[in-house]
Amino acid sequence: MHIKTLTIQGFKSYRDQIVLDEFSPRHNVVLGRNGAGKSNFFAAIRFVLSDAYTSMSREERQLLLHEGSGVTSTMSAYVEIVFDNSDHRFPTGKDELVIRRTIGTKKDEYSLDKKSSSKADVMNLLESAGFSKSNPYYIVPQGRITSLTNAKDHERLALLKEVAGTKVYENRRSESEKIIDETESKQAKIDELLNYIEDRLQELEDEKEELKEFQQSDKERRCLEYALHSRELQEVTAALEEVEEERQQESYNNKERRDASAMREKTIQALELRIREKEQEKAVLLVTRRELEAEMSQLIKAKTEVECVVADMQSNQSQSANQRTSMEAQLAKIQKNLQFKEVEMMELEPEWDTAQKDARELRQSLETSQARLQILYSKQGRLGQFASMAERDQFLKGEIKALKDYQKKQSQALEELKGTAQETKEHIDELGSRESDLQESLSSRQQQLKDLEDALGEKKDLRSAKTERRKELWREDAKLETTVGHARDELRTAERTLATMMDKDTANGLLAVDRIAERLKIPGVYGPLYRLFTVRSRIFNTPVEVTGGTSLFHVVVDTDETATRVLKAMLEERVGRVTFVPLNRLRVKEVQYPDVEEVEPLIKQLEYDPKFEKAFQQVFGKTCVCKDLALASKYARSHDLNTITIEGDKVDRKGAISGGYHDVRRSRMDAIGTYRHWKTRFVEESEKSTKLKAEITPLEQEITHLSGEIQIDSSKRMRLLDSREPLLKELATVQRQKDQLEDKLAKQRTEM
Repeated sequence: MHIKTLTIQGFKSYRDQIVLDEFSPRHNVVLGRNGAGKSNFFAAIRFVLSDAYTSMSREERQLLLHEGSGVTSTMSAYVEIVFDNSDHRFPTGKDELVIRRTIGTKKDEYSLDKKSSSKADVMNLLESAGFSKSNPYYIVPQGRITSLTNAKDHERLALLKEVAGTKVYENRRSESEKIIDETESKQAKIDELLNYIEDRLQELEDEKEELKEFQQSDKERRCLEYALHSRELQEVTAALEEVEEERQQESYNNKERRDASAMREKTIQALELRIREKEQEKAVLLVTRRELEAEMSQLIKAKTEVECVVADMQSNQSQSANQRTSMEAQLAKIQKNLQFKEVEMMELEPEWDTAQKDARELRQSLETSQARLQILYSKQGRLGQFASMAERDQFLKGEIKALKDYQKKQSQALEELKGTAQETKEHIDELGSRESDLQESLSSRQQQLKDLEDALGEKKDLRSAKTERRKELWREDAKLETTVGHARDELRTAERTLATMMDKDTANGLLAVDRIAERLKIPGVYGPLYRLFTVRSRIFNTPVEVTGGTSLFHVVVDTDETATRVLKAMLEERVGRVTFVPLNRLRVKEVQYPDVEEVEPLIKQLEYDPKFEKAFQQVFGKTCVCKDLALASKYARSHDLNTITIEGDKVDRKGAISGGYHDVRRSRMDAIGTYRHWKTRFVEESEKSTKLKAEITPLEQEITHLSGEIQIDSSKRMRLLDSREPLLKELATVQRQKDQLEDKLAKQRTEM
């Protein structure tokens, strides 16, 4: 036995595979420079044959792998040794033995003759050939000889024992002595146990007699129990027979109970639907109530403000009434005094006129007397003033001239006074004309103000009417929003319920088909089959559902090209999975149905567009509805048709029978009907809401326009009121100036 071939790859410095062969069966010497890999060569042999590389950690295994400077790193390494087994030291029955050990960061495997093997099997095989763990000196590594020559005596003795194999016997001797000690200890325990057993046997002998008595009593007990159980068995058998009869009777009534249960489930669903509708109506009423409460609070606020204003007005009116009463009393008193004074004045007026006349006459007489007196004084003074007639005449001429000058001045003053009076009169006429103009302007503004207030009132009334209409529309819109929200929630619930009755990929695929067809505007995508028909009567829902199966969710399209376009878009988006039914690819054969009343073709209970005839013939065309399972089996065999009962028990034309309990709460047709109902309801309510919003928008624009016009008219009214005040002030000023000028003219005329 010797090493014939050595193969190394990835181990330490050997990155690439190296195969070393042509080993001598006697002696082989490995030569090479430092770093050539001599030590790693012997390490590779020890790696396979010795225990030097056992129980290694991940880091230690990593150190055995080749670590080069290249980009790629070594993930595993192996060393393979081929032995020449011509002397059959390895009990394998072959002339060669191949041992390979493969190591990686996470693995350490052995193989024998290209077959995977355990480490224990490899080590046992090596020990059988003399590679013993107890004598590891069949491989002498570098430095071992030097350490042996320098060893001490006891170390050499230990080495000789180890080489001779006596250390194994010493180890076995120590183990044997240990076993002997343990055996003696166990023997002592066994002696104690035997003593205990003898004592126990004596106790058991005593108990044996008691056991015999017990067995006798137990035998009697079992006899009595047998008799009792026999009687109970007869009673139970009779009861079972009664129960069996009841079970058979109940089985006859089971169908009726299932039907009643189905009816109750449908009633419950109808009641739940009605409850949801009532809750939706309640929500609408709550919205209406909140709006009415808000409106009522505004009206109450307005009413309170009006009541406060009325109370203030009543208080002011009361105060005004008291003041008016006081003023009326004072007025009556003043009028009474005035009447009294007028009477006195009327009585004194003749005397006043007479006194005025007498005073004027006396004043004229006084003036005349004063003038004569002055003349007399003048004459009296002039008697001694002038020395001659010539001086007197000269003086009189001067006086006459002075009187003429005075008369001239008085005439000029009278003319000036007449001119001033004429100017005053003209000014009075101008003021009268201005007064007329101002009164006409005020009348015109008053008329404009009246017209503007009338128009403003009409616009406010129109705005109020439109505002009330808008409030009504808002209330209707709030109701519709609640209704639309309820319909949307119910539609989503129906969609989720329907989605639970198909796999997730199909549900996502149907949503994707609708979205893609709408986005890309692809014509000819008609949707899943369940959207394209309705069942004439609810009693056929179960047969339609069982017959349709997953075909109800197949998407009907006009051509295979349309299906290809949609499928391409779905593959790009990676959403869902659906089955397409292109109408142009369907080839439907004509089916001959039995002409009897007890068999009804299922397709005749469906309502659909004639252009989808091929699709419905493909799914439902070969199925008939029968009254019971016996008739279904009969016509399935005789007419090569698929038959089904109202309860959903199906007989295939090949003979297979399927059916059983059908849970009405998980009915696809009911889910489809619910989905279709809420889809229609949602679309209708959404259209109503859209129309209502379209009606509200122009109404709001009209209200905004009216509010703008009202604001403009209010601004005009304020401007008119503001422009009326200066005119009133100017008119008062003109009238006051006119009165003053008339008084002045009267005085001037009196002076004239």
